[in-house]
Amino acid sequence: MEIISPEALPTKSFNDPVKAWEYVAEIYHRNTSFIRDHLVALSKGKVPAGKVRATYPQAQIASTSHQKVDSRLPYGFLHTPGVYRTTLSDPDLFKTYLIEQFSLLLKNYVGDIEISESDTPIPLHFAVSPQERIDGEIINRIGVPLRDLFDVPDLQNTDDEIANGTVVPASGGPYPLAAFTGPRVDYSLQRLAHYTATNPSHFQNFVIFTNYQFYIEEFQRVAHKYMESGHPDYDRFVEPGNVITTNSRLGGGTVGEHPPRIPQMPAYHLTTGESRGITMVNIGVGPSNAKTITDHVAVLRPHAWLMLGHCAGLRNSQELGDYVLAHAYVREDHVLDADLPLSVPIPALAEVQVALEQAVAEVTKLEGMEIKRVMRTGTVATFDNRNWELRDQKEIVQRLSQSRAVALDMESATIAANGFRFRVPYGTLLCVSDKPLHGEIKLPGMASEFYRTQVNQHLLIGLRAMEILRDQPPERLHSRKLRSFAETAFQ
Repeated sequence: MEIISPEALPTKSFNDPVKAWEYVAEIYHRNTSFIRDHLVALSKGKVPAGKVRATYPQAQIASTSHQKVDSRLPYGFLHTPGVYRTTLSDPDLFKTYLIEQFSLLLKNYVGDIEISESDTPIPLHFAVSPQERIDGEIINRIGVPLRDLFDVPDLQNTDDEIANGTVVPASGGPYPLAAFTGPRVDYSLQRLAHYTATNPSHFQNFVIFTNYQFYIEEFQRVAHKYMESGHPDYDRFVEPGNVITTNSRLGGGTVGEHPPRIPQMPAYHLTTGESRGITMVNIGVGPSNAKTITDHVAVLRPHAWLMLGHCAGLRNSQELGDYVLAHAYVREDHVLDADLPLSVPIPALAEVQVALEQAVAEVTKLEGMEIKRVMRTGTVATFDNRNWELRDQKEIVQRLSQSRAVALDMESATIAANGFRFRVPYGTLLCVSDKPLHGEIKLPGMASEFYRTQVNQHLLIGLRAMEILRDQPPERLHSRKLRSFAETAFQ
């Protein structure tokens, strides 16, 4: 079948990161528009004479030297001489990110960045925005499968081999320049819009995950209060359905409609310039959801994510409402076993740990040893069995004791492990909501009082921790602990 493609655009070299980004955007918008125009024509009954194809833009840089760069940097360097290459998508969403990555490479290496069209086709599904509506009635009546007329997603282009460290390039390259290819990014952007009912463009660089709706409701209350009072740090509050409330200092007002049904993992965003605000997502219960959402948020290259939720306290000395700051994890969630072997340790990250402990001190007004009255640092065990209490207790208690676990939940180790896998700084601060090993299980009235008194404080601690992390330079926050031997240059 004949391939119908737009006129080929030339490869161009750049030593200006902004100009390089502009050419990426030119290629991307020209090529996605080409695909969409043919789809619109098809919806009006005009069948293309061949297969419509346009490709992703591509960035490439080469180095022939073993020159040294600033060894303090966790990213922005090439691990060995050779050619490095990646396909790119949605340059408008990633404008700040791409310009920063290009700038670092141009600063650290002699030579230009080459921008060109790649050989990787843009699938029809990724060229069309989730908000666009195409009349499908005529397309259905034509009777020609769309995959015969357009490229469709190819799973070979959307895997996680680069992030998992299992890809084996030929000597000299091309080596991967980024952890995620253009198709892999597009796949996750589509999934984020579906699961959270908000556009990926609203996601901020500091993300909090929770396993209880109570936290979301408190986040909504706090965020609307910020908007009404003219909070100096945040410009807008975005809720599912892309309902946007503007800060009163910017004129106020709300636009958009809430969706008729709550999405699977609703997201809420306190936004500010350059996406340096805070996003909160209710991931529900379980490691599968925790893996799913972090698989997709990771492509946005956030600066940090935290787990903020409830757990079972495992020590008799703990009280309901106490906090647990995870410094180690027992992984019995199983959802990442094939991607990240259990033999891989998941270290605590000093920058995140310090921020969380500082936030606890500021919000609770406790200092020094007094903080130990309400918080302990220790190992968190993450299980995939919600009814673990119904199994033989002798064996489980023995394993938990041997690991020195102080708390148990179903999400924290998954979120931390995926942060490690995707090079996203991570942390966990949990709140003890029951102590099943000691017979302390909340009665309905006790639960209501517990949630009223603890959820607000816990949320404020999480928000304050993110603000502390936001004040740190990204190159410090993205710890070298998260980087491997042969690492991608992009953060």
